[in-house]
Amino acid sequence: PSAARKRTAPKRPAGPAPVAGLTKAQMANAKVIVRTGRELGFPRRGLVIAVATAMQESNLYNLASGVLPESQEYPHQGVGWDHDSVGLFQQRASSGWGEVGQLMDPEFATRQFLTALAEIPGWEELPLTVAAQSVQISAYPDLYAQHEWRAAKVVDAFLSAGM
Repeated sequence: PSAARKRTAPKRPAGPAPVAGLTKAQMANAKVIVRTGRELGFPRRGLVIAVATAMQESNLYNLASGVLPESQEYPHQGVGWDHDSVGLFQQRASSGWGEVGQLMDPEFATRQFLTALAEIPGWEELPLTVAAQSVQISAYPDLYAQHEWRAAKVVDAFLSAGM
C-alpha cells in the first residue's frame, strides 16, 4: 500500500525572474519602484523614467554615503561617495529631499522622485533624459538615456507579471 501524498499548490513567484542583466537585489529594488509608482497611479512611462534614473544614480542598489556616516546605520547595499547623496535615487537631505533615514527607504525615495516628476509640466512627452534631469539636476544629464531600454524591459516584466 502506498501512502497518500499530500498535494500542495505550487508556490507563486514573488515577481518575475531577473531580466536585463540585473541581480535579484536590483530586481527587488525595481519592484519597489514599480509597485510604488503603480500605487501612485503612474503610467508605464513614469515607471520607466524612475527605474532608468535609479539605474544611473545607484545601479539600482540602495546606497549609503561614505561621507554621511548616519546613512550607514540604515539597511543598505553598498556605499557611494557622491557628496551626501543616498538611496536608490542618490537624493540629498541637504537639498530638501527628506531626512537621511527616509531617503534610505526605497519606497519613500521613490515617492519623492515621482512626486517631483509629476510637477514637471509635460513630463510624459519629454525625452527620458530630459524628464530625469528635470528632477535630478545631475552633472551628467545625458547618461540617463543609456538605461531606457533596460528600464523598459524591467518595467514590462513586472507589468506582465500582473503588477
